[in-house]
Amino acid sequence: MERVKFTSEFICRASPNIVYQFLTDPACLTRWFCDEVDINDQTYTFVWEGSAEIAELIEDKEGVMVRFAWEDADDDDEYLEFSITKSPVTGETIVYVTDFADDDEVDDQRALWESQLQRMKAKMGG
Repeated sequence: MERVKFTSEFICRASPNIVYQFLTDPACLTRWFCDEVDINDQTYTFVWEGSAEIAELIEDKEGVMVRFAWEDADDDDEYLEFSITKSPVTGETIVYVTDFADDDEVDDQRALWESQLQRMKAKMGG
C-alpha cells in the first residue's frame, strides 16, 4: 500500500502561543491527544488505552511548529507536523496538521484529526 502525505487546516480562536502549549505541554496533550505522555529529552512516549507509541521531537520552533518522527514509522521520511500561523486578513490562528497514511486511509485519518482538533479547540475554549 502506498503511503501519502496530506495536510489538513484548522482555525483556532486562541493565540499561537496557547496552541503551541497544547501541542507540547504534557498536561495539555493529555486533555485532547492521548491518555498519558512521558517526555524524556526529545523523546515523547504517548499512551492510548494502555498502548504506547514513541516519537522523537525532531523540529521545534516555539509558537510556530513542532515535528515528530514516529519510532515505528514505515518510512524514515514520514513525520507528524503541527504548524501554526496567524491569518493576516482575519487575525485567526490557523493550525496545519501534516501526516502520512496509506492511500486508502487518508479520509479516515483526516476525520480523526478533525475530531482531535475539535477536542483541542474545545479544551482551549475556542
